[in-house]
Amino acid sequence: MTEGTTSTAAAEAGSDTLTRLEQEGEIAADYLEGLLDIADLDGDIDMDVEADRAAVSIISESARDLQKLVGRDGEVLEALQELTRLAVHRETGDRSRLMLDIGGFRAKKREILAALGAKAADEVKSSGEPVKLEPMTPFERKVVHDAIAAAGLRSESEGEEPQRFVVVLPA
Repeated sequence: MTEGTTSTAAAEAGSDTLTRLEQEGEIAADYLEGLLDIADLDGDIDMDVEADRAAVSIISESARDLQKLVGRDGEVLEALQELTRLAVHRETGDRSRLMLDIGGFRAKKREILAALGAKAADEVKSSGEPVKLEPMTPFERKVVHDAIAAAGLRSESEGEEPQRFVVVLPA
């Protein structure tokens, strides 16, 4: 294979992945629109592809209605994400890594967790000692791991669910 053929094949594979992720987003949006109708809630669906994942958001001017779909500490949101992934799996036959956000809950949480990761990284850099964080969900741990990597340090997850936590390690 020549270099031109290799880059063409890579572009086609990337295009196929994008098309598959867009299809996941559309299936998820249809499922969530049905759910909003059943629950008699107002909301608009926004679809995107972020970091090789379909990303679907429900947004509304009435944040109070959407709070019901987020639940305490995002518990309902997590459950809806899993149900939405199952709906996508049922249609495509493929496991989905789709991310669902409702009313900007995850976006806000991501900012808070990135700051927590940066603060823990600074603490480890100044003390030279590992820092253990509180237990987190897989989504939360991923955001913290990314923030720590961006600060130039390593981190690991330890423990068993639901008490799994991040340990920030010195360089």
